[in-house]
Amino acid sequence: MDRTRAGLDDETLDVVLKTLKTVSERRLDKASRLALDDSGEFPLALVNELLGPELGLHLLFLPEEVGGLGGGGRDLFRVSEEMARVDLGVATAFLAIALGVDPIIVGGTPEQKRHWLGRIAEEGLIVAYGVTEPEAGSNVANLRTVAEPLLGADGAVRAYRIDGTKQFITNGGVAQVYTVLARAPRGPSFFVVERGAPGFSVGAPEHKHGIRASNTTQIVLEGVEVPADHLLGLEEGRGLEQANEVFGFTRLMVAAFGLGAGEEALRRSVRYGLERIQFGEPLYRKQGFTHKLIVPHAVRLEAARALCEEVASRLDAGEPGLQVEGAVAKLFATEAGNAAADAAIQAHGGYGYTHEYEVEKIRRDVRITTIYEGTSEIQQSIIGTHRWRMVVKTRGGFYHDQARSLRELGTGEAAALAADALAETFLACHAQKLPREQWAMFELARLAAEVETAVALARKAARDAGPRRELLMACARLHGSAAAREVAVTGLRLLLASGRYGRAEVAAFRERIRFDELLAAAEGELERMSIVAELLAAESA
Repeated sequence: MDRTRAGLDDETLDVVLKTLKTVSERRLDKASRLALDDSGEFPLALVNELLGPELGLHLLFLPEEVGGLGGGGRDLFRVSEEMARVDLGVATAFLAIALGVDPIIVGGTPEQKRHWLGRIAEEGLIVAYGVTEPEAGSNVANLRTVAEPLLGADGAVRAYRIDGTKQFITNGGVAQVYTVLARAPRGPSFFVVERGAPGFSVGAPEHKHGIRASNTTQIVLEGVEVPADHLLGLEEGRGLEQANEVFGFTRLMVAAFGLGAGEEALRRSVRYGLERIQFGEPLYRKQGFTHKLIVPHAVRLEAARALCEEVASRLDAGEPGLQVEGAVAKLFATEAGNAAADAAIQAHGGYGYTHEYEVEKIRRDVRITTIYEGTSEIQQSIIGTHRWRMVVKTRGGFYHDQARSLRELGTGEAAALAADALAETFLACHAQKLPREQWAMFELARLAAEVETAVALARKAARDAGPRRELLMACARLHGSAAAREVAVTGLRLLLASGRYGRAEVAAFRERIRFDELLAAAEGELERMSIVAELLAAESA
């Protein structure tokens, strides 16, 4: 019952996506979306329909052995992206179910999997994931919820008594099953808790900035007693290990949410610009519209997509240890989606600020993607720490090898230059222990995301032979030159800002990273931006 599997074939995935689109058009039209946003009401009937026997959308992320479809990374990514295009609040409810199921999939015994996953598959149960706490936030080490073993007459553990409060639990007020992380004597452990257990209660729904169609509450456990066989894996202290095993998948799902919402905001902006007449011609004919509010965001969303597709492919190939790659995908895609949605409001002018045009709703909804499942700052800490160690360990080879692979493809020279320069930047910063400064670490993480997405997009463009090849090539060159410029300027700034490097060291660094060549990668950008704008208009038509 491993989550790392090939997943669905193309035909089955296409059927799932078409079914999702049909249901969305029927049950989540514009009037329904706006009504849910206004009321903040959880669409229980719709979610039950999606989980029901005719649709069974939750089967996508359940193993085949228990009646699921055994979807892989690509499938979860595509479905999450498409759901986010429609309504991120409803999509979040499904993310929570997948999150809640994951500890059972990766940590449960065969008997536990058959029982719990079988019930979830057959009964269409709503599941919630109970980890976050009021005071701990992302600091799981500060876990306050406690699971106290209760011994039987024979001295063996017969049950656990759980006490604690969980905060910001998606589906908290509507779930039937919860996977709850609690501190047992031998360490953090996951337990399955059923709704209705004595001592279990939920708080009032949170009144949120966005994703108002999702249900978010506290859950309170006061002396909740669960049988010993509700401890996942029947071994204490494995909760953090179980959570870490699925970060590649869950971060990819949230990345897909940011990407899907951003793409929808961009699509609406392009359409509006083509229809809106200003000074006798479509607004889309103005560079102040296309080159500022459309093209930069289209490029970054294409880069996010390319990296997400690579991560999904590697997950489906069974590659372990992609937590950092998942963090890069989440950081870049969610920040890109936020920026695209913000630009969409500006692109619509005064109409963008109104409820009717929905882009302000998309902007409110997508904002959460940089917060839940680990904030952007948490992702930067993960990326910066691990990439620093990897670059030092390989003496720069981690990024130099990526640059070499691009040159072998015969494309992406700007991205290759950026990758080479980033290797040298990490090594230069390491020489004076600069990554120990959190600000510097975060900046290095941001550069890592810029470069790794540039490399992924250059690879995708080089291998694409379809109708979008010209668009992908133009986007790849634009993003590659932007990454090169970011590494050059930010790298130099890091050294100068620290005050730890003399003039000779700074001059040597500029030479090693080929500073002038990095900046020269911008040559021809204006023409490429115009090409992207024209091709996006053609796609919209």
